[in-house]
Amino acid sequence: MSVKRSIIDVLIVEDSQVVRQHLKHILEADPHIKVIGMVENGEDAVRFVNGKRPDVITMDINLPEMNGLAATRKIMETNPVPIVIVSASYSPRDAVKTFAAMEAGAVAVVDKPGGLNHGLYEIAARDLVHTVRLMSEVKVIKRWPKTKTTPEKRKLKDVVFEQMPGKARIIAIGASTGGPPVLQKVLSGIKDEYPVSVLVVQHIARGFIGGLVEWLRCSISMPIHIATDGETVLPGHIYFAPDNFHMGIGKGRVILLSKSPPENGTRPSVSYLFRSAVNIVGKDMVGVLLTGMGKDGAEELLLMKEMGALTVAQDRDSSVVYGMPGEAARLGAASYILSPDEIAGLLGKITKKEVREGHG
Repeated sequence: MSVKRSIIDVLIVEDSQVVRQHLKHILEADPHIKVIGMVENGEDAVRFVNGKRPDVITMDINLPEMNGLAATRKIMETNPVPIVIVSASYSPRDAVKTFAAMEAGAVAVVDKPGGLNHGLYEIAARDLVHTVRLMSEVKVIKRWPKTKTTPEKRKLKDVVFEQMPGKARIIAIGASTGGPPVLQKVLSGIKDEYPVSVLVVQHIARGFIGGLVEWLRCSISMPIHIATDGETVLPGHIYFAPDNFHMGIGKGRVILLSKSPPENGTRPSVSYLFRSAVNIVGKDMVGVLLTGMGKDGAEELLLMKEMGALTVAQDRDSSVVYGMPGEAARLGAASYILSPDEIAGLLGKITKKEVREGHG
């Protein structure tokens, strides 16, 4: 993708006047960004968007009169605009609001930059500007389709499980931009006894992986963990890569965390997880690549498919950004291209088959 507009118009929604000015200073240090408005509550944000449409909105969660979650819902129902949640709070209560806002249509979450003397100021400021620039390219923000079908989708009745020889021991999932609500949909669709371990890499701003896990626990019955080095993965458990560590799996199904260099510009990397998993279990796994910018994991999904594993990519219509799954589709790496609902149904069918046949 490339930014088609020379200037990106941004609305800042933040209740603190000092923070509003701070965010404006950070954003306008980039010559391609112009702050066209600053408001202190959700109601004013809704009114602003009704009158003048920005290219991107930065949205705080804790706001007076109408909070960031309610404002996001209202804007996405009326005048959809790419919304980036900018939050400095990692409390469980605020985490639920933050990721509920992503479920309502917000496209990304970033850490709110502290003062100039804050140790992580430069990283947070750079991430904010980078995210705003990238999200300005997301011109159509979509809720997950409930009934719409496209030629790319296959009905679940067409899935032939014999394509996956042996038994599934690991499901490896990669996601980036727009991933949290899709992960919720995919993972919450699995209701029955689950004899397979699930390993997930979600690209997300530093500090938010714990909040994501807490939010997912509200709707998913399977135990969810942030992975620790050396622990043995258990069937029926979900493991997320922690901040700033690659996550792999070694012999004996032991989690291996690594500080080796970033891959595809990120750490943790989906490519690292996929490559590690296929080296250990070969064809006895499922690889899933969800919405996200870039191409992390696409080539390794192809490697899985060539090894005989079952591979899945999210479809274009339901992806906030069709980068990672789109690259997998272009490479022919996906056995199936499906919506989140269909992916959940497919994974459920796979594991029901495993239970019926006595695998685990």
